[in-house]
Amino acid sequence: LGETCSALLLFISIMTMFMSGVVAIFEYDLKKIIALSTLSQLGMMMFSISLGLYELAFFHLLTHALFKALLFLCAGILIHGAGNTQDIRSFGGLSLNFPLVTVCMNLANLSLCGVPFLAGFYSKDLIVELACQYSWGIFVLLMMFICLSLTVLYSVRLTYLSFVGPYGGGTSISVCESDYSLVGPVVILSFTSLVSGPILSWLNFPAPVLIFLPVFLKWGALFFVGVSLLVMLSLQGLTYSYKWGAVSKFSGLMWFLPWLTGQGFSMKTLKNA
Repeated sequence: LGETCSALLLFISIMTMFMSGVVAIFEYDLKKIIALSTLSQLGMMMFSISLGLYELAFFHLLTHALFKALLFLCAGILIHGAGNTQDIRSFGGLSLNFPLVTVCMNLANLSLCGVPFLAGFYSKDLIVELACQYSWGIFVLLMMFICLSLTVLYSVRLTYLSFVGPYGGGTSISVCESDYSLVGPVVILSFTSLVSGPILSWLNFPAPVLIFLPVFLKWGALFFVGVSLLVMLSLQGLTYSYKWGAVSKFSGLMWFLPWLTGQGFSMKTLKNA
């Protein structure tokens, strides 16, 4: 029974990570992208629990709370400074008006992607390497690496459309960065995203962990990250084309899950009331 529950939780967590990653690729609402990122990381925690790595799931919960809080604060500043719009297509070139927020938000995005020596790296990389030691099969490992690459893909896409890409036509003001009540917590959380990884790692795991893996598994994550970057560059044009309209609509509706789980049932019961 225990193995059956673990296998079921493993399947649900992997599908949650995959669905949230795919939906985030076609999403244009800034807060929804960050919320889908949170859903993906919750799937990562459940994936760790399904493998029996409870301490690592709690460790990832702590590190994730810090850089994800930083992401949401930076998103709030961008929305406030861009005329209360959440559509990232209205952004573009915000690095000129929001240099400090740009640095802090990209720091949080890099930590989310698991870039070495940031907070997210110490928890995500440990989960991935220990998961590679379990004999669940090549399909589970492949899906895990694909979900990791999806995280990099939508994070880089968000950075490109918001800060690097061409100007989207929306209004933007930089007066937000002169308000210390706004940028103060952002700077503090940026510092924690830098140093919380090793500190929490030493507190949770005082004994060092040494993991031996084949070379192709060690380089597997880096390979999928590189592939995701190339795919992101091609998706910038494909997401606007007509042939991706149905896929974009299907992903924007979150695979019809809100309607199947809540809206459809609520509408039917309200009509009968």
